[in-house]
Amino acid sequence: MSLINPGFGLVIWMTLAFGILLWVLAKYAWPAITDALSERERSIEESLLAAEKAREAMENLKLDNEELIREAKDDRDNILKEARALKEKMINDAKDKAQVAADKIVESARERIESEKKAAVVDIKNTIASYSIEIAEKILREELKDKKQQTAYAEKLLSETSLN
Repeated sequence: MSLINPGFGLVIWMTLAFGILLWVLAKYAWPAITDALSERERSIEESLLAAEKAREAMENLKLDNEELIREAKDDRDNILKEARALKEKMINDAKDKAQVAADKIVESARERIESEKKAAVVDIKNTIASYSIEIAEKILREELKDKKQQTAYAEKLLSETSLN
């Protein structure tokens, strides 16, 4: 039972030891502990401020990235639009050049056909003239077999022809 009911001397010595302990702690430990706690509190606040700044910086970067992405999409759309316009222009130019070339070929073919047609007409005329002369010669030979008929026919032609 002596542990449950301590003696008066023991209480005094324990109080005195506790007081000395409190004085030593207050003199040396409490300032270090409070400084450490205030330093920790300050570092936590600085970390929170830095985290807030980093979050704001990330938001700004995110907005900048979104703006860059939007600008890149706009540039891409403009480039695609220009490429389509250039493609259409090239196709139209090629069509125009092909049309001009086709027109030249058609015109050349027409000229060649016309010249061949004229040559054929001249050839036909020459052939007809040649056949006509041969036929006329054969007819005249048959009709003018004797000298009398030839002389009469020549005189008739001379009288019909006027000399200028």
